[in-house]
Amino acid sequence: MTRVVELVEHAPAVGVALPDAVGRALAAGDIVDAVPDPYVPGHWSLRAGSKVGAVAVATPGNDEPITVRVTPKVPITRLFFLLGYNLDPKGGWRDGEVDVTGHRDLLPALAHAVERQVDRALRQGLLQGYQRREETSLVVRGRIREADQIRRRFGATLPVEVEYDEFTTDIAENRLLRAAVERLLRLPGVPHDVRRRLLHQRARLVDVAVIVRGHPLPVWQSSRLNSRYQHALHLARVVLENASVEHAPGALRVDGFLFDMNKLFEDFVTVALREACRSFGHSARLQDPHHLDEASAIRMKPDLVLYGPSSAPCAVVDAKYKAEKREGFPDADLYQMLAYCTALGLHEGHLVYAKGNAPHAAHRVRHAGIVIHQHALDLDQEPSGLLSEVDRVAAQLVNTPRV
Repeated sequence: MTRVVELVEHAPAVGVALPDAVGRALAAGDIVDAVPDPYVPGHWSLRAGSKVGAVAVATPGNDEPITVRVTPKVPITRLFFLLGYNLDPKGGWRDGEVDVTGHRDLLPALAHAVERQVDRALRQGLLQGYQRREETSLVVRGRIREADQIRRRFGATLPVEVEYDEFTTDIAENRLLRAAVERLLRLPGVPHDVRRRLLHQRARLVDVAVIVRGHPLPVWQSSRLNSRYQHALHLARVVLENASVEHAPGALRVDGFLFDMNKLFEDFVTVALREACRSFGHSARLQDPHHLDEASAIRMKPDLVLYGPSSAPCAVVDAKYKAEKREGFPDADLYQMLAYCTALGLHEGHLVYAKGNAPHAAHRVRHAGIVIHQHALDLDQEPSGLLSEVDRVAAQLVNTPRV
């Protein structure tokens, strides 16, 4: 049996009885805010931040791993819309295009969605392509690698160092799908029926090489030939790139999957605004590097800088899922945006939050002639309504005056 600790994103802290080693692992892994209770030995105060998902911490000699599950505030279908829009902005996944039917928690929904997309991709058989091979052979196949032949064989005729292109299923696309399936099979909280179907998908990919942990992921190029794979590959990337938790601090083992809602929201806002601003004839650069000072010593990278037909900056945006309220700097977001506007020569700046984390507002800075706008996007509404709100923000951006 697995003990489960239930938390909600950005909810008040919960007191939980935990082994000290587990509490320290959660804190060191930046999974949740974990603080030992100063009055009750063996108890920890756990508070979830912006990371949602599930992790399991196994201690040596303990058959009962502890799973910490963090539930997002937004509906699962909406979370997948935000994710899909970023992965495929031209298509912009809508509810129903990624099937999460019957699953209310993030990890089961993700595993179900990946399995369904992999099944759809492989329904017509595994994709094949040419893969370059190098090997030592007793027969000539392809071309001889002359430099290797001379260096290794010292003039001997056989064996031969050859290079050739093989038409095979062991290609980047299939390797990524197998790696994602293997990763999901190791995660805690995947339902038995989904796990069974994932095992079936792994059997279909049995002849595909396994990606060695720590090695770079293979690169694939979008084309007409792999169009049926693309949704599955986008989801596989989510599982494999910078979103998985898998490490062994000392004798403990931590295994799981977490989404950072800060990053997810920032990616959605910037990509959606960039697409919306194109209809006004403007271009946008994401994470656009600039300098605050004339000596170019202080770097800054706004989330989005909008450029008009004259190629001069005409608007600046920072996306913040939750308002920054660090101790001593309760309005750090506003100070940061003021610096952006000053350096870029803009009269207005725009902060975009998720509704409920900051209100709609406009702050006029004294003696500076700069107005900082706060926009709040309602993530609980249908995708069409959410994108309409993004369009209204985009319309305001293109009319931002310069100093």
